[in-house]
Amino acid sequence: MASMRDIKRRKGSIQSTQQITKAMKLVSTVKLQRARANAERSREYFHCMYETVRNILGRCQGMEHRYLRQGDTSAKAVIAITSNRGLAGGYNSNIVKLVARHEGWKKEDLRIYAVGRKGKEAFQRGGLRIEADLSEAMEEPSFRDAMKLGESVLAAYEAGEVGEVYLAYTAFKNTVSHVPTLLKLLPLDREEILAQEGDGGKDAAPMNFEPEDEEALDRIIPKYVDSLIYGGLIESLASENGARMQAMDNATSNAEEMIDDLTLMYNRARQSSITQELTEIIAGAEAIS
Repeated sequence: MASMRDIKRRKGSIQSTQQITKAMKLVSTVKLQRARANAERSREYFHCMYETVRNILGRCQGMEHRYLRQGDTSAKAVIAITSNRGLAGGYNSNIVKLVARHEGWKKEDLRIYAVGRKGKEAFQRGGLRIEADLSEAMEEPSFRDAMKLGESVLAAYEAGEVGEVYLAYTAFKNTVSHVPTLLKLLPLDREEILAQEGDGGKDAAPMNFEPEDEEALDRIIPKYVDSLIYGGLIESLASENGARMQAMDNATSNAEEMIDDLTLMYNRARQSSITQELTEIIAGAEAIS
C-alpha cells in the first residue's frame, strides 16, 4: 500500500488538475454560447444562398459550365477544419479519420487545406500533402477568412490542379451532438441539389437572369462556395467548444471520483497506522509489566 504522504501528494495533484478542468469547462461554455449564436444567425443567409443556386440550376437544364463538370485529374482539394488546441475529446481525430480513411480515396491524390494546427499535424504524420495552412482562421473565423480559402481552392480547380473540392467540418446539432461531415463543394451535382427539399427547382417561379445564366453562375458560385466554407468554420468552432466543454466536464467528474477513492485509501492507511501504534504501545506496556 502507498504511504500516507504519497496518497496525500497525489490527491493534491488531482485537486489542482480538477480546478483547471473546471475553469476550462466554464471558458468553453461561454465560448460555445457565443459561437452557437453566430451559427444560428448565419443559417438564414446560407439557406437563401443555397436556394438561389438551386433555382438557377433548376432553370438551366442542359447547360455546360466549368463548375458543373468533373475535372480531368483525380486530385482532390480538401478543406479540413479542426482546432488549434487539444483537450476536446475526439473532435480533431474524427475529422482526420473522415478524410484519411475515406473509402476510395488515395493518399497521393489529396491536397489538404488545413484549418487548425491539430489536423495539420495529424495529416503530416500520415504523409498527406499540406497545400496550405490557414490555422489562424480558427481563432476568430470571419467571412474574409472564408473568401481567402475559397479563392485558393477555386483557383486550383479552375487551373485543373484538382478535379474536386471538398469541405470536411463538424456540423453543430446541439450542445452534445456534433457530426463530422464531408461536403462536396465542386463540381456541383445538379441532380443531388435539385433532389433536396426546398423552394427551388422545377416548381419555382419563373426566373430571369441579368446578365445571362452562365455569367450569373460565374458570379454566384464563388459566393456560394465562400458561404459554405464560412458556415463550416463557425459550426466547427461551436462544435469544438461543445466537445471541449463535454471533455472537461467528464475530466472533472473523473477527478472527483479519484479524489474520493484516494480519500478512502488515506483514511484506511491512517487507521492502519493508528492501529499499529496502539498495538506497539500495548505490547510494550505488557512487556514492562
